[in-house]
Amino acid sequence: MILSVLVAKKYNATKAQRLKISQRTTISNIRAITYNIHTFCKNRMKNDIFAGKFNYMHQIIFHKEELSYQPVFSILIPTWNNLGYIKKCIESIRKNSHFQNEIIVHVNEGTDGTLEWIKEQKLSYTHSKTNIGVCYGFNSPSALASSDLFILLDDDNYVAPDWDLELKKEVDKVGHVYFTISGTLVEHSDSGNKCVIVKDYGKNVEEFQEENFLKEHGELKFRNWTGGNWYPLVIHKYIWALIGGLSIEFTPGMYSDPDFMKKLWHAGVRYFKGIEASKSYHFGSKTTGRVKKNNGRKQFALKWGVNNSTFFKYYLRIGDDFTGETEEPKLSFKLKRKLFIDKFKQFWLKF
Repeated sequence: MILSVLVAKKYNATKAQRLKISQRTTISNIRAITYNIHTFCKNRMKNDIFAGKFNYMHQIIFHKEELSYQPVFSILIPTWNNLGYIKKCIESIRKNSHFQNEIIVHVNEGTDGTLEWIKEQKLSYTHSKTNIGVCYGFNSPSALASSDLFILLDDDNYVAPDWDLELKKEVDKVGHVYFTISGTLVEHSDSGNKCVIVKDYGKNVEEFQEENFLKEHGELKFRNWTGGNWYPLVIHKYIWALIGGLSIEFTPGMYSDPDFMKKLWHAGVRYFKGIEASKSYHFGSKTTGRVKKNNGRKQFALKWGVNNSTFFKYYLRIGDDFTGETEEPKLSFKLKRKLFIDKFKQFWLKF
C-alpha cells in the first residue's frame, strides 16, 4: 500500500486517486494495484511527451578564430540575450587585463543582436538557437580553448584592473593542477554570501559607477577565503576534462555549481581558494531571473546522497578564512547526525 501511494505521488496523482489506490490493500488486489499504477504512469508519461516536455535541443554551432598569440587564459562566458552586459563584460576584460587572453562566448539565442556583435568583435564563439543553459554554455566553448587554463566568467561581471594577473600569481604558487581559484566579487546588495564584498556601484549597467569602482577597488579590503565556488574561477583543462565540465543533467543550471564543486572534491581536488586581490563587480542574476528553473536542490541530494548545504558547510567550508588545502571533515556526532538526516531525505525524495 505504501509503495503504491508513493509511486502514484511521484507522478502527481490527485489525492482522490491516491486514496483509491491505498484502499486496495488485500492480496487479491495486488494485481489490480500494479495495473492501476502502471496505467496511470504510462498515461502521464504519454501526456508529458505530447505536451512537449521531452524536447531535444538544436545543434550547437562552433566557430573558432585563429589567434596570433598564445593566450594565458581562455575565458569562457555564456550569455543569453544580454547584449548590454556582455558588451560591458568584454570591454572590461580588454581594458583591465594584464595578459593577452582568449575570450570565447556561448551565445544562447542571440536575437537581441548579441551574435552579430560577437562576430563583429572577431571572437571565437559557440551558438545555440534556443537557451540551453549554463552547463552547455560553459562546456561548448571549452572545446575551442587554446590555453591550458580556463576561466569561467558570468556575463554580468565587470573585472577590475589586473584581475587576471592576481589569479595567475596564485596558480603559479600551487605547483599542481588539482585546484580551483576564484576572484572576489563586489556586489551592490548584501545577500548573506560570506565570500563577497558589499559596496554599491550600481544595480545595472546603466547605473554603473565605473570610474568610482576603478578608483576604489584596491581600497576594498577583504581576505582570502576557502571554497572557490564563485566566478571568475580558474581551473586547469586536465581537471575540467577529468570531471567532464558541468553536468548537463542540471540544465538549465540551478545547482550546477555545487555539483561542480562536489565532482571536484570527488576527483581529489582539495585546493579551493578565493583571493582578495582579484576583484570584479557583479550586477547579479541578470539571466537566472528569466529562466525556468530546474529543481537542482533535489537533483543534487539524489545524485550525491547529501544536501548541498551539508557539503558546503562541513566539507568545502565555503567562506571560511583560507588556511591551505581543505582537510577531510572529522566525523563528529553533529556531522553523523546530519548525514543520517540527508540519507533519510534522499530516500523520500526518490518518491
